[in-house]
Order: sequence, then C-alpha cells, then structure tokens
Amino acid sequence: MTDTDSINDTPMPLLEHLVELRKRLIWSIVTFVIAFAICYHYSGEIYRFLAAPLGNIMRKNGEQPHLIYTALYEAFFTYIRVAVFGATCLSFPMIAIQAWIFIAPGLYRSEKRAFAPFLIATPIMFLIGAALAYYVVFPYAWQFFLSFQTPQSTNGGMQIELQAKVSEYLTLVTKMILAFGVCFELPVVLTLLVRVGLLSVAQLKRFRRYAVVASFAVAAVIAPPDAITMLSLAIPLVALYEVSILTARFVEPKPMAADEDS
Repeated sequence: MTDTDSINDTPMPLLEHLVELRKRLIWSIVTFVIAFAICYHYSGEIYRFLAAPLGNIMRKNGEQPHLIYTALYEAFFTYIRVAVFGATCLSFPMIAIQAWIFIAPGLYRSEKRAFAPFLIATPIMFLIGAALAYYVVFPYAWQFFLSFQTPQSTNGGMQIELQAKVSEYLTLVTKMILAFGVCFELPVVLTLLVRVGLLSVAQLKRFRRYAVVASFAVAAVIAPPDAITMLSLAIPLVALYEVSILTARFVEPKPMAADEDS
C-alpha cells in the first residue's frame, strides 16, 4: 500500500478529533430528536401497523381486534417506546453516515472500497430480516398462540380468552424484529471477518456443524418458546451461514505467492 493511497498522511491533533467528534454527535442527536418527534406524532399509526398481523388473525377467527392496558400510564409509555423504536430505525442511516464521516479520513482508499459494500449491505440485510419476521413469522406465530383460546361452553366449562397488553405485545414484536434483523447480519459480519483476514473459508467450512447447533441455540433463546418461531429463525440462520461461505470466497485475500528462486 503506497503513501499516495491515503487521503492525508498528516496526523490530526487530538483537539481537532474531539471537535469533529462533537460535530458528528450533534448531527446524530439532532437527527434522532427530530425523528423521535415525528414518530411520536404518528405513534398511534406505527403501533397499529405493528399490531396489524394480530388484528388480521383475530378477524379471521371472528373476534374483534383489541389490546388492553391495565395501568393509567401504560399506554403513554408504550407510545414513547414506539417513538424511540421508530426514531432509532429512521435515524440509523444518518448516524451511520456521521460515523463514516468521522472514521473515513483515517482509512486508505483501498480500505474504503473494501468497506463500502458492507455499509450498503448492513441496512438491506436488516430490512430483509425484519420483513421476514413481520410478514411471514408473525401471522403463523400469532395463529399458533391464539389457537389456545377456548370458546365459552354451554355446559359450564371455563372460557380461555386472550387479553393481550399493549406493552407486552410491543416488547414481543420489537424483540423479534430486532432479533431477525440482527441475525440477518450474519453474512455481512462473517464476510467482513474473512475480508480482513481474521477468518478463512476453510475455517467456516470446518465449523459448519457447530454453526448449525449454534443457530438452533440462538433461535431457542431469542424466539418465543414455540417450534414454529424457533424454526423460522434457526433455518434462515443455517442458510445464511452457507451464504456467508459463498460470499466469503469472493473476498478472501489471495495467499501470498512463494518467493521464486533467483
């Protein structure tokens, strides 16, 4: 790597680093605050969007979609959490851009070219994982959980009816969306580790059996305790590990050729 590959070889003084860091933090905080205000204004619509899969299943079962709250402040703080969740998602691109602006001057052009695909792939893979959770996993999981309800019996039997709380439902939904989104970053992380030389394709192949076990273990811990949700996360994780092996082949550094005898 030549000296001309860098943008500026002159070291930046510590005070300038701190000033630049403060500037990037201010941009990030202002972006988050604006996104929070927007998301809080539309927090009701955002929550209804998150609750739509459950509402659709309830309608199919002939029920009136509803959620309850048992504390006076529960709905208010639930909307606050919805706004924080939405603001985090909306402001993440700007925060990532500010982090890149702060780090980029210390990288060579070749390093920037190496990292650029991973910066683009990170939000895309997260969105794919979140979409899989929302559009595929939620309908089947909610149908499974609602199947444990029992209608009111005419012979004096006890009725079992779901009375889901708004806060608990939000916790479950956001946890699963984040879990699926983060787990779908597996190819990005493993490919990056291979790109920088911390892992190799041969090592990924060697650890394949352990990766399968780890995928089911992670799914069992993160997902709700039912087979449908666990398999919905474990199987994509195994597939993503195989995808990581394929993509790592294209970015694995070539071994240095042995010096030829003069």
